[in-house]
This record gives sequence, C-alpha cells and structure tokens, in this order.
Amino acid sequence: MTSSETSRYVRLRVDLVLEVPDTQALTGAALAHIQADEFMPDEERGHAESAVREDESEALAYLVDPTDLVAEIPGVELAQASWSSEPVEYDPESMEWDLDEEDGAFDEETDNA
Repeated sequence: MTSSETSRYVRLRVDLVLEVPDTQALTGAALAHIQADEFMPDEERGHAESAVREDESEALAYLVDPTDLVAEIPGVELAQASWSSEPVEYDPESMEWDLDEEDGAFDEETDNA
C-alpha cells in the first residue's frame, strides 16, 4: 500500500490503572471542578456532585480528559474520543494485568471501549 492508500486515522488505546490512596482529595478536586464549570446546568451539576461523592471512578472521570493528551500534537486533529472509568480489582502479580504483551495481541472482539 502506498501512503495515499493507507488510512489517515489512527486509533490510540491507553489503559491506565490508578491507585487512589486519598479519596477525599480526589473527591474534593472533582467537586471543585464541577462547581467551576460555568456551562454545566444546575440539574446536571447536582447529579454530578452526587455521583462524585458516591464513587471515586466518577470523580476521576470528571477530572481526566484524555483529549488533552493529543491537543497540542502537531499535525494531529482529534476525530473522535470516548473514555470511561470504573473500579477494578487489581493484582499486579496476575497474568491478567501483564502489560508486556506483544503488539497486535490485543483481542478487539472483547474490547468495549
């Protein structure tokens, strides 16, 4: 294939597992972020604050914007983005969490992202 025949689009997959040792700091930062959002409707703001108080993964979702990862890369325009966060059971010794797998070994049929 020549470069004119290849796709101009690239899918970048990033999978992060974060430890949250200070839930109060995380929740407080998320609540402050929600309060500072001048475009968020009051009804949505109440729902967001409730969700953040109940679940650290919701707090994290309000604070992390993966589009920031590519915003200043020259020659790149973001075409589409989606992300989610969820609590997980993490065991760094488990083979399930082995991030050293070969390129191309990713099973796209089981990916829900």
